[in-house]
Amino acid sequence: MALITWKEDLSVNIAEMDKEHKQLVVMINELHEAMSSGKGKDVLGGVLARLIDYTKFHFAAEEKLMESNKYPGYLSQKGEHDNLTKKVMDLKARLDAGNMVVTVEVMAFLKDWLTKHIMGQDKKYSSFLNAKGIK
Repeated sequence: MALITWKEDLSVNIAEMDKEHKQLVVMINELHEAMSSGKGKDVLGGVLARLIDYTKFHFAAEEKLMESNKYPGYLSQKGEHDNLTKKVMDLKARLDAGNMVVTVEVMAFLKDWLTKHIMGQDKKYSSFLNAKGIK
């Protein structure tokens, strides 16, 4: 069973950002499925590495869109992105050092962060960019 189910209330009404958010949901669900089936330890490193890479890609695209359109909340959004990237990279470093296994707490953190970030921060840029014709 999926940890996160994509619902239209997660949409930011910008096709490319929704597509990227959906991919993040898929990756978190993949990690959750591996953990649920007892394979979390076997696949965690690879999935976490892909999640880090994709998150960096997504954040760069989102930040470029905000910055190029002079979104007033850009610096706040970038700060949140930087904090999450650091936290996920710290998780990966702990895993690589043998000090961590995937846990319910890690999965809850990823789920909560993604859904709260989209519903809170990303929804703020949505109407601003939509008003500029970006969909």
